[in-house]
Amino acid sequence: MPIAHFHLVDGVWSDEQVANLLERASQTYSTVLESPIERVRTFVVRYRPSDVATAGVRVPDGGAPAPYFTALVLRGRPAHQRHELLTALTDVVVEELECERSLVRGQIIQIDPEDWGIGGRPASQARSGEIAARADNQPSGPTS
Repeated sequence: MPIAHFHLVDGVWSDEQVANLLERASQTYSTVLESPIERVRTFVVRYRPSDVATAGVRVPDGGAPAPYFTALVLRGRPAHQRHELLTALTDVVVEELECERSLVRGQIIQIDPEDWGIGGRPASQARSGEIAARADNQPSGPTS
């Protein structure tokens, strides 16, 4: 299920930077989640500069073209892994887009395996063994 969307202001970064972002993010996602690269999907969602504001200032008026990403994971991933993913994807954005770390925002969205489809089947069925193995490796008690 590893999927990431990178929300970027159009025309700010070169095609090469965006291509490198997608490639490195895919590899990073695969490594951090210990997931086969074949499962990883990364996308860029582009916005017109006039449709983006940072700190209340639209980009054409001097607002920073601050990148934002969302990363989807199946519920059950341990907090330390989700936190590592946030840090690693932020690192990739900062390095590939050459932007200030303080401007980058990211979010992990956990999806219930019953609500995610893989080839038309719920992930709870298609990946039942992997989901059970992750649950067995979870520490007891609440995780954030």
